[in-house]
Amino acid sequence: MALRKLGVIGAGTMGAGIAALAASAGVPVVLLDIPGDDGSRNGPAERGLQRALQARPAAFMDADRAELVTTGNLGDDLGKLRDCDWVIEAIVEQARPKQELYARLEPVLKDTAIVSSNTSGIPMKVLLKGRSEDFRRRFVGAHFFNPPRYLHLLELIPTPDTDPQVLETVRRFGEGVLGKGVVVARDAPGFIANRLGVYGMLQALRLMKKHGLTIDEVDALTGPALGRPNSATFRTADLTGLDVLQMVSQGLGQATGEDFGLPGWVEALVAQGKLGEKSGAGFYKKEGKGILTLEYETGEYRPQEKPKFPELKPLRDASAGQRIAGALALPGKHGAFVRDLLAHTFHYTLTHLGEIAYDALSVDRALRWGFGWEQGPLETMRELGEERLRGLFADAGLDAPDLSALQDAPEADTLESRRRAGKALAGNPDASLHDLGDGVLLLEFHTKLNTIGQQTLELLQQALARVEREHMAGLVVGNEASRAFSAGANLSEALGAVQAGGWPALEKAVEAFQDATMSLRRAPFPVVAAPFGMTLGGGAEMALHADRVVAHAELYLGLVETGVGLIPGGGGTKELLFRFTKDLEPYGEADPFEAVKRAFGLIALAQTSTSALDARKMGFLRSGDRIVMNRDLLLDAAKRQVLALAPGYTPSVPMTIRALGSAALGNLRYALWQFQEAGQASEHDARIGLELARVLSGGEGAPRKVTEGEVLGLEREAFLTLLGTPKTQERIMHTLKTGKPLRN
Repeated sequence: MALRKLGVIGAGTMGAGIAALAASAGVPVVLLDIPGDDGSRNGPAERGLQRALQARPAAFMDADRAELVTTGNLGDDLGKLRDCDWVIEAIVEQARPKQELYARLEPVLKDTAIVSSNTSGIPMKVLLKGRSEDFRRRFVGAHFFNPPRYLHLLELIPTPDTDPQVLETVRRFGEGVLGKGVVVARDAPGFIANRLGVYGMLQALRLMKKHGLTIDEVDALTGPALGRPNSATFRTADLTGLDVLQMVSQGLGQATGEDFGLPGWVEALVAQGKLGEKSGAGFYKKEGKGILTLEYETGEYRPQEKPKFPELKPLRDASAGQRIAGALALPGKHGAFVRDLLAHTFHYTLTHLGEIAYDALSVDRALRWGFGWEQGPLETMRELGEERLRGLFADAGLDAPDLSALQDAPEADTLESRRRAGKALAGNPDASLHDLGDGVLLLEFHTKLNTIGQQTLELLQQALARVEREHMAGLVVGNEASRAFSAGANLSEALGAVQAGGWPALEKAVEAFQDATMSLRRAPFPVVAAPFGMTLGGGAEMALHADRVVAHAELYLGLVETGVGLIPGGGGTKELLFRFTKDLEPYGEADPFEAVKRAFGLIALAQTSTSALDARKMGFLRSGDRIVMNRDLLLDAAKRQVLALAPGYTPSVPMTIRALGSAALGNLRYALWQFQEAGQASEHDARIGLELARVLSGGEGAPRKVTEGEVLGLEREAFLTLLGTPKTQERIMHTLKTGKPLRN
């Protein structure tokens, strides 16, 4: 069964977000809402679509994909759903309106159409009351998480009547087309992620008062210290909305009979309209450039404080398990809070696991994919060990539940687990080499933000030599980090060499980086890059020089070196100049300066793609490069691309282009002067731009034919010249210290 067209009913935040995700994946969508009463019958749906287009972070991966969304209203346009293969209901979170809608849909939809509800917790058996056997067979719960584009989890909730083929069809579509991490949950209130995640949030609220902590202290303890997002507990609630938290907790309480009630002071905030970020105040309040934190006992706001825990500082870059162990060992009330919180959440998870999930692995995946945890609760419990768990339960006054489920949650086969088990083929502190099977090797970076230094380049050369020596199929460059394929070259190494006066070694290092990226292009076998997330500077240069790129849809790729006072020095400047010039060659009358101007704009302004679709528009991805929606499938797709290219592979031939020389340089010099006169560029910005312009023009003089090697030489010279300036060194030091660019 193929799902070629979707219907989404309800154009609120969730419905419009689901429609935007599907359209971004190239799937046509019909988006319906209630009829408007302001003269525009389709107004509610159209406004929902516009909100999705204007959303920040963006709901669409490419605004042009909004053309795939057809809007309408439930009064006039139910017929637009007749050719939809999957219809997703995302209306108000109440059972009766949903039931009434299904009664209207049943006679309209074709007899093969799948129907789903995006309810966040209403049991399917309640929603399906009164529906026919055929409708029930084609119905499955499909709970997306907000925002649908960015949160990986999709919970599917079959009923006893759901056709197994329907479940499998939606699962395959969710994973392969929409890029979701799919978990099959039992038809229980809250399903898996909300049931456990909301329970944990409520425990944090309650235990905060018991242990005498502040909101700031709780968020400092329940974020990265426990392997969870920076938004921790209270900032997450502000982002979601306190009214939403209230609605979900009330629904869970009513459906389960358990105490999911919010503390009275939180209920008071909702009554006062202090709902979080959308209302301007909640647990936090922004005032000018500062942040205020609520004192829950007085209801007043005071300047935010960020508690420091010196015991946790050495663990900042450690694994999630090591950080959690460190937080459990904290002295005083802070450690007591963490131990109490984890004891209760672990106990609740083990007690209710069989009610909400079909297996232990689904629980871990649901919390990782839906709530952004680095490690699932069962993974954490297994790492802590049964003896430590029994102690936590006893200290919290809880009976030890059955711990046998811990044996059903085996460690996933990840690159990190392979490294720990000594299964990597080769490696050093910065990178490792893995066997993907079928004659394909994988070069993995594993530094902080996967910055690229000398040791990474050394292992790259070893990998290339090994593939050639052993007549293997090819190489994939990729990794499994959460945020960054690579944030670029290791700037601290470069700055250290400058401060030590090691210019000859530094020049060799820049040349070695250029040789490394060019070696990807020259290798006698295919090299495929698998970038995702932050792919900046030197990381982008690695991707740009691969034979093919297989990119995750969430790709933020850019040559951003001007932000630290440099130009791309690893072949990136050369690559864009040659790529864009070659793109114009079929058009004999095209102005070759357009290629120079295009490359100059991308590099000088440090433009970064907002998605892989955007990267293709910008020219960072070529027509033959692939985009994969599901990050979990990225490395496998890259491997398959290597195997597809390997038979009869021949490397690309060395290229030449006609450089424009002084004419192009004069044009760019004048543009830089205009920017400086208008106050849009500092004196040093103009200096950086002029060095970039010289490279893209092929130097001074008349137009001439240039090789890649000649332009690489100009690129290297410009990079080193800028690195020697005090203002560029100031920019690098500032970025290394603060993580932010400096305008000087």
